[in-house]
Amino acid sequence: MTNLLYANDQRGQYPSSLYAQTRQMLDPFPAVKGEVRADVAVIGGGYTGLSAALHLARAGRKVALVEAHRVGFGASGRNGGQMGSGQRQDVDWLEQKLGRDTARRLWNLAEDAKTLVRELAAESGVPVTGGVAHACRTAEEVDHARHLADHLAQHYGYDRVQPLGLTEMAELLGSEAYIGGDIDHGAGHLHPLNLAIGMARLTDQGGAAIFENSPVQRIDHGSSTTKSTVYCLDGNIVCDQVILAANGYLGNLDKRVAARVMPINNYIVATEPLGDRAPEILPSRSAVADTKFVVNYWRMDEERRLIFGGGETVTYRFPNDIAALVRPHLLSVYPQLKEVKLTHAWGGTLAITMNRMPYFARPAPNCLSASGYSGHGLALATLAGKLMAKAIEGQGDGFDAMAAVPTRPFPGGDMLRGPLLVAGMAWYGLRDRVGF
Repeated sequence: MTNLLYANDQRGQYPSSLYAQTRQMLDPFPAVKGEVRADVAVIGGGYTGLSAALHLARAGRKVALVEAHRVGFGASGRNGGQMGSGQRQDVDWLEQKLGRDTARRLWNLAEDAKTLVRELAAESGVPVTGGVAHACRTAEEVDHARHLADHLAQHYGYDRVQPLGLTEMAELLGSEAYIGGDIDHGAGHLHPLNLAIGMARLTDQGGAAIFENSPVQRIDHGSSTTKSTVYCLDGNIVCDQVILAANGYLGNLDKRVAARVMPINNYIVATEPLGDRAPEILPSRSAVADTKFVVNYWRMDEERRLIFGGGETVTYRFPNDIAALVRPHLLSVYPQLKEVKLTHAWGGTLAITMNRMPYFARPAPNCLSASGYSGHGLALATLAGKLMAKAIEGQGDGFDAMAAVPTRPFPGGDMLRGPLLVAGMAWYGLRDRVGF
């Protein structure tokens, strides 16, 4: 099985992304050496793990967080920076599958997630820019977007989603590639790596011990009367509770979770600053995501660089020329940028589930896990850490509500995830290209 911690990246180094180039500075944390004792060991230094460690430390717990590379190294520091509303699945899907009451509970949790991100971003000095548009390709999708906007306003008290017709969408995007959709004024976007780094700084200030360059080799789970031990390369952590927050980089640390959470790769490019060129592109600086299965998503940063994500591959190895992979997707939306230089191109690993809802679980009596955010993790992953912290503190309602959403294992479990990735990405890539 491919070790995704090292398949595409250098140990202990951020990828050559625009985010890494423009990040806030944070001195490295030490690696685990010898035996460390803690109330809670948190595995993973992305949004989930950092949020869990931060909230536990602020509650007075002794916390040790271990990260294989640097904090924010994985999807948390590489993503499109979009903070969407709701869950990964729309409320009408949730109502049909789980009922109106459960759908409302999950919606409220997602609203809590956005509030939490805004609070942590403010504490960390990370600006949040408002607005995320959803660009539709078919009349059916446009009708569904309008229905959802009305439904959210009428039944969920959320009136921030504005439906857009063809002309309005073209004016918002600076492109006629889509026929309509909506804009969610209650959503937003930000510098994702700076959010992770800011959370790490708050976590450190809160008293948690952060260890970097400390890949976990295995976990020996304890019981109600015995300690758990998390084994790293050059030391171990003895603790009462373990939190799994590794998402797509979980590997074989827990086979039950791995059977339900499939890592996939995605790719992003950034242009040179556009300056006065193409002033029609995103004049309001809203972020955008379209309705493809392999989503195109983009936004403009404060220097008017267009940050554009898209494109699929059927292996876990990043392509040699990421820019060449993503450029056609960018030009399909903005052909006027044909001569614009791409200054950065990077890949990252996220994780999906069968139903595209995150998988919350208790893999052992003293272990909590949350992962599989399916491209909707900026807010939900941050909330997941807080929910696990609260569950350890004896307030498990939020965690249990998320854990109650049924998540089936992928056919063949973790052993067939690789072949499934090849087949699935090839199929859905074809669907997107032919438009159905």
